[in-house]
Amino acid sequence: MSNSFKNFKFSTSVDLLRYRALHQPSQLAFTFLQDGETEAGSLTYQKLDRHARVIAAYLQSLDATGERALLLYPPGLEFITAFFGCLYAGVVAVPAYPPRHNQKMTRLQAIVKDAQATAILTTTSLLANLESQFAESLGLTTMLWLATDNITSDVASDWQEPSISSDSLAFLQYTSGSTGMPKGVMVSHGNLLHNSALIQEAFRDTPQSIGVSWLPPYHDMGLIGGVLQPLFVGAPIILMSPVAILQKPLRWLQAISRYRATTSGGPNFAYDLACHKITPEQRANLDLSSWEVAFNGAEPVWAQTLEHFAATFEPCGFRARAFYPCYGMAETTLIVSGGVKTTPPTICHVNRASLEKNQVVVAVSEEEDTRALVSCGRSWLDQKIVIVDPESLTPCPDGKVGEIWVSGQSVAQGYWNRPEETKQTFHAYLVDTDEGPFLRSGDLGFLQDGDLFITGRLKDLIIIRGRNHYPQDIELTVEQSHPALRPSCGAAFALEMNGQERLVVVQEVERSYLRQLDVNEVVGAIRQAVSEQHELQVYAVVLLKTASIPKTSSGKIQRHACRIGFLNRSLDVVGDWTAIPHQIDLLQLQTEVKALWEQVHNSGRQQPFADENESEVASRWLKADLSEEAIETWLVSHLALYLKVPPDEIDIREPFAAYGLDSSVAVSTTSELAQWLDCELEPTLLWEYPSIKVLAQHLVGECQLLRSASQVDV
Repeated sequence: MSNSFKNFKFSTSVDLLRYRALHQPSQLAFTFLQDGETEAGSLTYQKLDRHARVIAAYLQSLDATGERALLLYPPGLEFITAFFGCLYAGVVAVPAYPPRHNQKMTRLQAIVKDAQATAILTTTSLLANLESQFAESLGLTTMLWLATDNITSDVASDWQEPSISSDSLAFLQYTSGSTGMPKGVMVSHGNLLHNSALIQEAFRDTPQSIGVSWLPPYHDMGLIGGVLQPLFVGAPIILMSPVAILQKPLRWLQAISRYRATTSGGPNFAYDLACHKITPEQRANLDLSSWEVAFNGAEPVWAQTLEHFAATFEPCGFRARAFYPCYGMAETTLIVSGGVKTTPPTICHVNRASLEKNQVVVAVSEEEDTRALVSCGRSWLDQKIVIVDPESLTPCPDGKVGEIWVSGQSVAQGYWNRPEETKQTFHAYLVDTDEGPFLRSGDLGFLQDGDLFITGRLKDLIIIRGRNHYPQDIELTVEQSHPALRPSCGAAFALEMNGQERLVVVQEVERSYLRQLDVNEVVGAIRQAVSEQHELQVYAVVLLKTASIPKTSSGKIQRHACRIGFLNRSLDVVGDWTAIPHQIDLLQLQTEVKALWEQVHNSGRQQPFADENESEVASRWLKADLSEEAIETWLVSHLALYLKVPPDEIDIREPFAAYGLDSSVAVSTTSELAQWLDCELEPTLLWEYPSIKVLAQHLVGECQLLRSASQVDV
């Protein structure tokens, strides 16, 4: 074991924060940017310690020690104080994201039931709505509700240090579960401290480092990387909501430039978003020369994403060697492997056909039949990675792809109240040597010169924009979306398309519907259901003849075979749909959209995305007759260009979900609409007002009120 961890003097995260509060009381720990730009508050170590003791003392007075508490907070400082308040009280924290208005509570219900949570912590502003939502949807009326921003500070002196150790459970990190049953990964204080030491060893962060994080705090990367790791290092970090960068990706890089950050990152999609949405004029004002560790924790990391981002932002001072591809999961607390700081990412080109047979054949040149794989670095400290044949449970020889097995002190304790699944996943042993226990990651990869390369997934987990989705969940949604679809006869899987993961659905049709099958109706129902329940956009839908989907002899769906059948067009198809038709005439589409915009110009409005002084926009807006028709036209043209369909195919009365919009597109659309209207709009607007017609009616009323208020001010 590395001396950097062996000699570490703290056994719990409580010890660590108490030390920082006593010896560095005034040092700034966390700063939160409310809209991704404006500082809304900050916490020093002393202030965080005091807030944590206040919350902990109250929890202790309610005999909550040893219980589980659900944390329902938007990203912000209140979440951080509540999380440490739980740790200080010996309460097991269960981070989750508060549900949107009218959102289904299925996942939260499963978490509450599985964790056997007895308390829910939140903010005063969310308390009333959440309490009624839980009572109506889940029937939970006996839960203890606590608004942690409304506790009197004089109870801090009543706090009693909990009797906990490195083996004590700190929190449950819930993973996306199949068929509505998420699993709670049991993370101990020892796991947290070991993984933090591992990250520091890999990243080489120091107290002089500065971080920027927009990652959600209820997710392992956002919680451990964005909240606990800075505390471990003793370095300040700037935090913002993920919604802030979806609305305006510039905010992420602006914060790095403004605060001279050294460490920041996210999955592939964040880097792609920055490339696509940040204009050359905006890039001219960015200075990214301070950025030393630009981590990318996607699975897998795409080489073209790194190359595109480096080329786009090199004029801003970004250095390609700052890229830090890494690999991890909730079951290992966070990180498993990472590269060497300041060393450019290693990219290996391998023969694609051989790779599909789990053989690694390094290509001499970048040919058409090769695949570029990005190294996710190596293991650190005492952590060990082994590539194992998932059938024989013996180590794979060099040049062979196998399942990634991990051992070390960062491996979590198992799944909460799931002994059988814990044994299968966390207690694996090599058959030939009986070495173990190892964590079975379920991911496929190989080692080359000590570097880990990820090639795919043994399990069928779908990861899109850094979020995990189990295919069983999506398949259940699909089969229930329309009566023409056969139960338990569908497959959902992801495909790499232009450097991005895209969702494909293959589904059998009931025999009685085959003769008069309305493909458009069924496809529309599938897209809408997946959008509403999973916030995902479907790339392609393939409807199959009855009893034709590939299955095993025991009747299990063969998703991999469905994927191959989709690619080589060998499935027995009765109808299909693809999001981007190959025959679309983009020039004609742009002409049609331009004609639509003439209506908006006639009312004195500008086209979206055009540069114009904000005061000029506001002035012209006050004079213009902003109509419901103008807003409808903006939304129709925006969706037409995004979906690459003629404007006359957009029905303003259809729900947005019917067009398969995912959460990222919904938030960015709202942001661009707000920019065009020159007013603030809630990011959840497209969920609150779910069609173009309804949204336009709402916005006209809102804009009239704002116009009246502005005229009064004048």
